[in-house]
Amino acid sequence: MSGERYDGGYDLVLRSRRVVTPQGERPAAVCLRDGRIAAVQDYHAVAGDDLGELALLPGLVDTHVHVNEPGRTDWEGFPTATRAALAGGVTSIVDMPLNSLPPTVTADALRAKRRSAAGRCHVDVGFWGGAVPGNLADLPALHAAGVLGFKVFLADSGVPEFPPLDPVGFGQALETVDALFVVHAEDPASLLPAPTSGRYADFVASRPPEAETRAVATVLAAARRTGARVHILHLSSAQVLPLIAQARRDGVRVTVETCPHYLALTSEEVPDGGTEFKCCPPIRDAGNRDALWGGLADGLVDCVVSDHSPCPPALKNFDRGDFASAWGGVASLQLGLPVVWTEARARGHSLADVVRWMAGRPAQIAGLPAKGRIEPGADADLVAFAPEGRFTVEPGLLRHRHPITPYAGRKLFGEVRATWLRGDPVRPDEPPRGRFLRRGPV
Repeated sequence: MSGERYDGGYDLVLRSRRVVTPQGERPAAVCLRDGRIAAVQDYHAVAGDDLGELALLPGLVDTHVHVNEPGRTDWEGFPTATRAALAGGVTSIVDMPLNSLPPTVTADALRAKRRSAAGRCHVDVGFWGGAVPGNLADLPALHAAGVLGFKVFLADSGVPEFPPLDPVGFGQALETVDALFVVHAEDPASLLPAPTSGRYADFVASRPPEAETRAVATVLAAARRTGARVHILHLSSAQVLPLIAQARRDGVRVTVETCPHYLALTSEEVPDGGTEFKCCPPIRDAGNRDALWGGLADGLVDCVVSDHSPCPPALKNFDRGDFASAWGGVASLQLGLPVVWTEARARGHSLADVVRWMAGRPAQIAGLPAKGRIEPGADADLVAFAPEGRFTVEPGLLRHRHPITPYAGRKLFGEVRATWLRGDPVRPDEPPRGRFLRRGPV
């Protein structure tokens, strides 16, 4: 890249015949000044650095990441998680409030988390707060301190320091503060004890689709009554989609996410004992996966984010293959873009669709108006992407702390070739330049 100033007083001009904007994909010159996108001009209108056959995307926005720091840095941590994000074309993440110690359920805990992250993040980082039994009085101060919204579990979270809310407590939380509530929606009464057989089919049967349907119905009823904004996390069951459609017709303010593993993997291919595939809610059958793609296509599912939830290898119980006691979580922060693009292109979806699902909509939902779009005024977070590049997933090359992935050996389309954060070229092995994200208009 040239170190000289560009025509028009721009700090950098990137030209590509495949610039993905909110209006679609087109040839363009993206002109950067002072860390922001100053203009998007016609491809031939201004000289600049030409990306050749590479597409230019906005940096992805992953609003569902478990960094686990402070307190469980043997699981992950800000340096490793954000290096993995950067390697995967993700320039903004939002950290979940649980699995860290303390969990982010008070303003003091948020300050502790920020101290642990300061100067150690390779991408920009925001934070969710948590709503748990006994902390409703803390929610207004925690929101004022800068969290983007509040995470809620309706079923056991897997860690004792972040207990679930019952329906009454959830409704009270919605009435306590005007904020976005993001909900792990599984109905505890519909869940069965996980069997210790090691058969994946038995594990899936213990968390049936009805658990999601009933929990989402609870969330929607509370949102109808209170007028609150709610977001359904990691939707795995397509049976929920008719409830979402009806709620939106009724004016309920609800958005929905799903995850790469629900769109790419199926229960039929999970080997018995393959605990690297375990997550909650679970990966379901191929027909359900195809129905989730239908929900994305028609807009009932708004976005695709990772739910990156890593752990040390010992907690996956690979020696026993025991789904009952293995930690439930898929580590995929670095691989989300190629996983989703590989599946999307095979179904006739465009790169613009993938960018909308993985950058534009997550930023809008979380209240990050400067992120996730190539338009004047947005942060100059950009990714040069080779859509037809192919690679085989090698766990040892992944940047998150432990090389565990259900995608090992999988052949994927799409390679990240270069990344810019607020106009500066950045690489995972260079000093971190990430900043903390602040909540803006939703």
